[in-house]
Amino acid sequence: MSKGRLEAFSDGVLAIIITIMVLELKVPHGDDLAALQPLVPVFLSYVLSFVYVGIYWNNHHHMLHASTVVDGTVLWANLHLMFWLSLVPFATGWMGENHFAPLPVAVYGATLFFSSVAYFILERTLIARNPKDRILAKAVGKDRKGIASMVLYLLAVPLAFVAVWVSFTLLVLVALLWFLPDRRIEAAMRS
Repeated sequence: MSKGRLEAFSDGVLAIIITIMVLELKVPHGDDLAALQPLVPVFLSYVLSFVYVGIYWNNHHHMLHASTVVDGTVLWANLHLMFWLSLVPFATGWMGENHFAPLPVAVYGATLFFSSVAYFILERTLIARNPKDRILAKAVGKDRKGIASMVLYLLAVPLAFVAVWVSFTLLVLVALLWFLPDRRIEAAMRS
């Protein structure tokens, strides 16, 4: 399979994920601001998840752009990532519909944790398969930012049962950490 087909497949899956999430936003029954009040948690969950899917799409694109070799191992690692990301709409909807209750927030955090682990596996698989130019390896280095994200996600899961807003704040913090595009790969490709 070519790198282009892998990118097209992944783009399609991510587009479907966003579509599923937006379809979960229900039209309020009423024509005043009070009708929107019950939808605030659902909308906030959607916004956070939309940002996360966008972050994964952006970084996935840059990572594949820096790679030349795509083999069966890369395909399975990518499919592993797509699996975890495909659970984001479920976790998003459950968290929003239940107004950030502890268990749904913990499940949302766990979904993001496993997505980050899958992304890390894909990243390491691509680095192993593309040793000649080493652009990706040089760009991400030891990936402290990715590892820190995994740790924060993992902390957010049990914290949801102790202090749900602290847990949710950690999840937002990771999104803010990644919100600006990661320029490491672009810089490595230019040099």
